Amino acid sequence: MPDTPPSVPDFTQWPSFPFEGDLRVKQLDEPVPFEPPRRGEADRECTACNAPDEAYIWVGERWRVRAMDRPTGLPMVLILESRSHLDLGDLPNLLAAELGVMTVRLERAVRSLDGVARVHVNRWGDGSAHLHLWFLARPYGRLQLRGTFLSLWDSILPPISEEKWRENLAMVAAWLAEFGGRPLAEPPRIHWQAPSSLSPTSPANAAEEPEDEAVSVIEAADEIPESDAAAGLSDPSAGPSEPDPVPQTGPAPEHAGDSAPDSEDEDEAGPDDAGPDDAADDRPDAARTRES
Repeated sequence: MPDTPPSVPDFTQWPSFPFEGDLRVKQLDEPVPFEPPRRGEADRECTACNAPDEAYIWVGERWRVRAMDRPTGLPMVLILESRSHLDLGDLPNLLAAELGVMTVRLERAVRSLDGVARVHVNRWGDGSAHLHLWFLARPYGRLQLRGTFLSLWDSILPPISEEKWRENLAMVAAWLAEFGGRPLAEPPRIHWQAPSSLSPTSPANAAEEPEDEAVSVIEAADEIPESDAAAGLSDPSAGPSEPDPVPQTGPAPEHAGDSAPDSEDEDEAGPDDAGPDDAADDRPDAARTRES
């Protein structure tokens, strides 16, 4: 007698569920006796350990923040990583305390952006053994995006403009740099160039210009089996992991001494040395009115 397929769960009727129509539950695979190693385990290379500082928007002595390699559907998608090759449960007490401070600090920085209502903080960890936390910004007023399906909506929404995306990255990096570390994201530059013709661009020519596709949280994930990855499939249920290294968002350091913040400054007011008790007042003075 064939197994009766499970019924579709109630959350498919929630307003935040991004799909509609006839749905059915997938057949659950049998459990495997041994799970494959994640990146950074066994003989697999670690993407985060091999990434240079220039692939990040902000770097400190013990933490780094990176973005996707191009604009996303959400106003901002960022990843907080430890410099040391450690997973969440491997953090010593010092880094565990700093993780709380850095999480609050980065959440405030993203929430300070125009048009951001909430910041979802997620940790999956099925694709990489190197600690990384995701920060997903929910657009203000988009009540349908509330809740657990925000990462799915990021795959569906059209990307924001690259100019706005780079401006947001620079603002977050500057916020974090108020407490130390080094910002590497720069705002978009204005290119002053005289037009070759004074005639306006025709709608037909404007329509021919291709639009950039957004890279989503789900598309950035490498949490899928090798056979599915080769076929170009994505598995949202596994959760995102490490994206590919992003192109440079800021200038390269002028000399090797700039690769990390000055240790003396870090000890006094660096972003990685603040204790948990400092988190309550951990924001630039210019932003206190906004968040009060």
